[in-house]
Amino acid sequence: MTPQNELRLLPWSGPDGKPCYLSTDDSSGYMSSLADNIEAVQLGMAADLVEQVSAELRNRDADPENLRRMLTELTGALQDVLRVATSRGHLLAVSELQP
Repeated sequence: MTPQNELRLLPWSGPDGKPCYLSTDDSSGYMSSLADNIEAVQLGMAADLVEQVSAELRNRDADPENLRRMLTELTGALQDVLRVATSRGHLLAVSELQP
């Protein structure tokens, strides 16, 4: 079993929005690969959304309701990106501690 400080924060939440963690020594296993793929999708979607919102903000006639919807989506994407950054930062810190 993986020590507590080496658990991987997964890119999805569990029941009641609680974080999910993976305990494994196999970084190429099914769950690790699934998490890697979901993180890549989340980062790609966030990048696309940033482009869309940027374009809409340049439009002086932008519909306020459309902007509100886009900013709500952007907030969710930012939460995903922060979770990925936290997870990857933790993985880097753990790998630096290992011989």
